Amino acid sequence: MKYVLDTNAVSALMRADAEALGWLRGVARSDVAVPGPVVAEIAYGLARLPRSKKRRALEARWELFASELPRAAWTDEVSLAFGKIKASLEKRGRAIEDFDVAIAAHALAHDATLVSTDRKHMPRVAGLVVEAWPAE
Repeated sequence: MKYVLDTNAVSALMRADAEALGWLRGVARSDVAVPGPVVAEIAYGLARLPRSKKRRALEARWELFASELPRAAWTDEVSLAFGKIKASLEKRGRAIEDFDVAIAAHALAHDATLVSTDRKHMPRVAGLVVEAWPAE
């Protein structure tokens, strides 16, 4: 795996963002993975939406992407990376939300680039390589 997708990247795919879809078409499926915390955030976002045509369309798109994209496993290495990242950020007074830490930990533990548009929180994580798409 070369890339771990952040929630905002998956959301862009679900919205059929042309740049995000173009990027995904340019990489092998085996090079891209979605970590469990992103799956949880997508499930939460969908559950918050009122029952509507838009929600059904987004749920259908999520089901398609979920069936096509592999998962980044939450291993002991991810847990160790999570602990190190969270402690380091707290010591520096730069804490971020646990789900963001968990997503970053997946990328670091799997030696992958995080695909994210989060230019505020993710750059705080030492050693994390972030590739932004779609461009904001």
